[in-house]
Amino acid sequence: MAKLWLTLLTSLISASLPAADPTPLARQVRSWRVEHEKDIVEEFCSLLAIPNVASDTGNIERNARMIRAMLEKRGLTTQLLTRGNAPPIVVGDLLASPGSRTIAFYAHYDGQPVDIGKWKSDPWKPRMAARDGRDVDWRSAASMDPEWRLYARSASDDKAPIIGMLAALDALRAAKVKPTVNLRFVFEGEEEAGSPHLGDYLVENPKVLRPDAWVFCDGPVHQSRRMELFFGVRGAMGMDLTVYGPVKGLHDGHYGNWVPNPIVRLTHLLASMRAEQGRILIRGFYDDVTPPTDAERQALSLIPDVEPELRREFQIAGTEGESKPLNELLLQPALNVRGIESGRVGRQASNTINTEAHASIDFRLVPKQTPKSVKALVERHIESRGYKIVRDTPDADTRLKHPKLIKVAWGPSYPAARTPLDLALSREVAAIMTGAGHEPVRLPTVGGSLPMFLLQQPGNTPVIGLPIANHDNNQHAENENLRLQNLWDGIEIYAALFAGLQAR
Repeated sequence: MAKLWLTLLTSLISASLPAADPTPLARQVRSWRVEHEKDIVEEFCSLLAIPNVASDTGNIERNARMIRAMLEKRGLTTQLLTRGNAPPIVVGDLLASPGSRTIAFYAHYDGQPVDIGKWKSDPWKPRMAARDGRDVDWRSAASMDPEWRLYARSASDDKAPIIGMLAALDALRAAKVKPTVNLRFVFEGEEEAGSPHLGDYLVENPKVLRPDAWVFCDGPVHQSRRMELFFGVRGAMGMDLTVYGPVKGLHDGHYGNWVPNPIVRLTHLLASMRAEQGRILIRGFYDDVTPPTDAERQALSLIPDVEPELRREFQIAGTEGESKPLNELLLQPALNVRGIESGRVGRQASNTINTEAHASIDFRLVPKQTPKSVKALVERHIESRGYKIVRDTPDADTRLKHPKLIKVAWGPSYPAARTPLDLALSREVAAIMTGAGHEPVRLPTVGGSLPMFLLQQPGNTPVIGLPIANHDNNQHAENENLRLQNLWDGIEIYAALFAGLQAR
């Protein structure tokens, strides 16, 4: 989310927080954290100070080397997986016993590109700010306010889980607690670039990257500020459309109603694909969509209702989806029109029939739908509207031969993924979090798309999402930030999981 909200009512937050009594270990971890808060933040700032755009090879490698050193400092066995010019994957292992199951914890150390001019401060020089936005000298402060926020690129997305997991290992060592499962930490360096090499890494390193289960540590917590678990993500695929009109712009007074207008044609095509309330009108699009399971329906019923606050924050009086709740709609596929381009408006408007009209679309897919099957449905629909699909800009012969021409260009894609909520591991993780004093909101799926499908292959390995960042963190945008209490909560949860997951 490029813009996230800061104005949840205090009463809503208080009503949503769980009242579970933390276990003795959770209290030990909390006490250790309170004593070491400045050390944790100091190490975090050192990591945040290294630029981390995936295409910046030199700095990406600096990030990987530093994270490897941080793991080795905790006594973990490490390796850097490399593949040509792709960013390395940092792997750290903490072995319990050869017969124990291996649980891998995933995070990514790369971040989105930055426009420094839009930031209040340098995104590579971490800045601590108080609730009112004033800078604070946290190193000299007597104590640290949990509502303070640390501003830097990737402070929340996604270096926060990395430092949180490392601090949790420190806390367990101080408490003399050893995990009973093999812990594996897998930190990717190009998630924000679409993970183009992750699939190859997984195929080439099956002994390292095929654990018994994954905990996917990325994203924000629920808008109620409660910690959350998510069990699925929607798949994603995008396409760009170009509808062609005359080869040159024409006076609409002379040729209107005779020469086809590409803008009109394109908007009619889009209207034939998606209803105003969001339902996709392409024939057969919902054939592979399965209804929610009983466990998913139960989880949906327990999600805190933040929609009135969201409507106020977004300043919208109504919603799409025939008034169905947001999280129920996230279990359905979606078609979003990302943009339309042609001609000019306002003072630059011209009485012209334009030569081309362009649209960019993205689809969100749900389990059992595949990019291949959806692509076939979409192109069949376009052809049913009388269009000839081309892949390149048409020449004169092609223009004269076909009355309706459209260029279709498909972008990268990957399928949806979902882990059952009633799986033994799903219940185990939720129970451990609750015992640590952080009963999670359980989301059957989140609306965005992450490479969970790749991690599930080839044997349908369970993947559970566990984010820790504050929901209003400005991820991907300027002034990205992390609320300190979210980091503190994350340390407690990671420590509880590392200690509580059973060998089986």
